[in-house]
Amino acid sequence: MTRRKLFYFAPLAIAGILILIAIGGAVVMALWNALLPPLFGWPHIGFWQALGILVLARILFGSHGIRGPRGPGFRRRMADRMTDRWAHMTPEEREQFRQRVRTRCGSTPDAGAPSPENP
Repeated sequence: MTRRKLFYFAPLAIAGILILIAIGGAVVMALWNALLPPLFGWPHIGFWQALGILVLARILFGSHGIRGPRGPGFRRRMADRMTDRWAHMTPEEREQFRQRVRTRCGSTPDAGAPSPENP
């Protein structure tokens, strides 16, 4: 990004973030004041208290599921990695892996059940 574009983009980004924070505080305040005082008899709250609740929720619950702690595509990367590892295992290593999984998960194989490789 050139300096000229950054010069125009940075103030817009900051203004957008401030607007989103203000809208979030107003929504929390409106929901609190509409629901909790009539239902539970709790007191009404102001805008700054609503922002405090919003910050507390962010601290307690993290990213709200936007990306998750491991980033986008984490499950796909892990599945690809496991598929690659499985393709490079010998049949003996695969069976050892299955045994370790069964031991950790607490299940025992049925004696007469066919394995996926030998139906």
